[in-house]
Amino acid sequence: MNLREARRRAQELRDEIWRHRYLYYVLAQPEISDEEYDRLERELAELERRFPELVTPDSPTQRVGHPVSGELPQVEHTRPMLSLENVYSVDELREWEARLVRAAQIDEPEAIEYSCELKIDGVSVAVIWEDGVLARAVSRGDGRVGEDVTAAVRTIRSLPLRLRPPYRNLEARGEIFFPRDGFERLNREREEQGLAPFANPRNAAAGTIRLLDPAEVARRPLDLHFWQAIELDGREPARQSEGLAELRRAGLRTNEHSRLLRGLPRVLEYIETWQERRDSLPYEVDGIVIKVDRRELQQRAGATSKAPRWAVAWKYPAERATTKLLDVKVQVGRTGVLTPVAVLEPVRIAGTTVTRATLHNFDEIERKDIRIGDTVHVEKGGEIIPKVVGPVLSKRPRGARRIRPPRTCPACGEPVIREEGEVALRCINPACPARLREALRHFARRGAMDIEGLGPALIDQLVDRGLVRDVADLYRLREDDLVELERMGRRSAERVLAEIRRSREQPLHRLLFALGIRHVGERAARVLAREFGTLDRLLETVARDDAEERLAALPDIGPETARSVVQFLRSRAGRELVERLRDAGVRLDEPAAAGGEGPLAGRTVVVTGRFERWTRDELKEALARAGARVASSVSRRTDLVAAGQDPGSKLDRARELGVRIIGEAELAELLGETA
Repeated sequence: MNLREARRRAQELRDEIWRHRYLYYVLAQPEISDEEYDRLERELAELERRFPELVTPDSPTQRVGHPVSGELPQVEHTRPMLSLENVYSVDELREWEARLVRAAQIDEPEAIEYSCELKIDGVSVAVIWEDGVLARAVSRGDGRVGEDVTAAVRTIRSLPLRLRPPYRNLEARGEIFFPRDGFERLNREREEQGLAPFANPRNAAAGTIRLLDPAEVARRPLDLHFWQAIELDGREPARQSEGLAELRRAGLRTNEHSRLLRGLPRVLEYIETWQERRDSLPYEVDGIVIKVDRRELQQRAGATSKAPRWAVAWKYPAERATTKLLDVKVQVGRTGVLTPVAVLEPVRIAGTTVTRATLHNFDEIERKDIRIGDTVHVEKGGEIIPKVVGPVLSKRPRGARRIRPPRTCPACGEPVIREEGEVALRCINPACPARLREALRHFARRGAMDIEGLGPALIDQLVDRGLVRDVADLYRLREDDLVELERMGRRSAERVLAEIRRSREQPLHRLLFALGIRHVGERAARVLAREFGTLDRLLETVARDDAEERLAALPDIGPETARSVVQFLRSRAGRELVERLRDAGVRLDEPAAAGGEGPLAGRTVVVTGRFERWTRDELKEALARAGARVASSVSRRTDLVAAGQDPGSKLDRARELGVRIIGEAELAELLGETA
């Protein structure tokens, strides 16, 4: 097959794939099997592999791009992305309508048409297409400025990378969410890997779209329903319901249960219907969004600085049931916090069987006078772990036992303490096996040292047999140590040890996060690594009298995190752990590019054509090491286009926009690879 034939066939395949995606995701009327669809995608991927110049930004194969280097860029919304006022009762809803009628000067309230939509429990995003192709996705942020989450959002399979004709330029807003089964599957996988489960689908979605690695996002089953058309080829729809219909025609997915209803009585019927039926849906719904349908009335009603006056969210109450409290178990986290967990007689709440619920802390138990043997109210709102609200005192049996806070750690038997200003009890024994298990799981997790194969079962055996006393001991393990363990043959042991050795090269920001310092999440770890470059420089700052003030002044750090970092790195245990990791050969610095250096730091580079020195992946890795952000398409924000042999349309686009173009020799010189 020559290039001309390949170009024609690739376009046929793209058109066919996009048609079937529209039939499947928008119309729910698939014409072919999943297997037949996969064959089309595989054929297109093979063509693009053989002819890289045929790859286009809107190709179905281009959902997963390259990792974003550094922080997510800030982007201003085209218009404010406001929140909604919440109402919880019929009286509050009627009061909202009365204010609407006054603000918009409506003569016949009973004739108002409302667009009613299920309020999916997810995270909001604005998505923009330019010239028919997906250009940008921006998170809500503070409503005026959000983060550029394009790389993550484009991996969502129900999102079209190009619009259906005749639409060319479009902005829509919608909700990114996890379906129930996908969320449960994700949490099962996290628990198998020794990671903490996400608290609820919304938190999981919010965290996922902020991940810098699109490949990891693509592994998670996110979905997206659009709920508003902002602009359609330079115009705004006259009605909310018309905007939703146009979004569907453009190939975007909207919620199939949205309804246009006249008057508040019918709206209340809709609310009641879905309160009864929402547990049968494949996603979490926490309310109903009610919007005035006509745009003219929306404009007359206006908005406050926080919310539109023409829309409101009816919030459903958290679901509640009663059951018997059988026992209380105390869990020990990696920072030593003791958390009481209620063991319950099984009860159905919100479509799931609940056997455990959080009791928060022992002060709460005492304040509410909760006792073992009580019948208790259990509530499940947005949390994955339900909570015990309180006892049903009228049903308290004789002999109900008071719950006493432990004086010693249930895992190691050492005394527990309560730090000043805290309600939590804490085990401070660094050798506590429960703390060690959680610390090892955290150290090995993705985003930290990413040690594949070091799961909960293996960690339990390592701790129980005394093979590791802290995370640094992982780097002292030998093959003979592992082959003696259950379900661990020689090949498995070799793989785990290879992963542990590989983890020594992880950059500083991953190590700082992996150490499990209180309040230091992935974002704070990146800030510290970027600011100091090496752990030794951070240690020098920590030794200063004004260390806390210096650290607290950094973005995303603050006084609490600064205090934790200083306390950990000044402590004897913290310093000894750092030295043991250093002796084990663990990397204690951040790559130059991640610290803002490198010959192409901060520049956006697009690659087109074939190169003699590098494969496409090798070149992208070299560019990333040099500090460049590698983009998949040419825009006005592109700084350089690296053109090899047989460049594609990206070269033409670069010439149109006046973007600097360099060849292989000049690129090699820039990268310091001229030898």
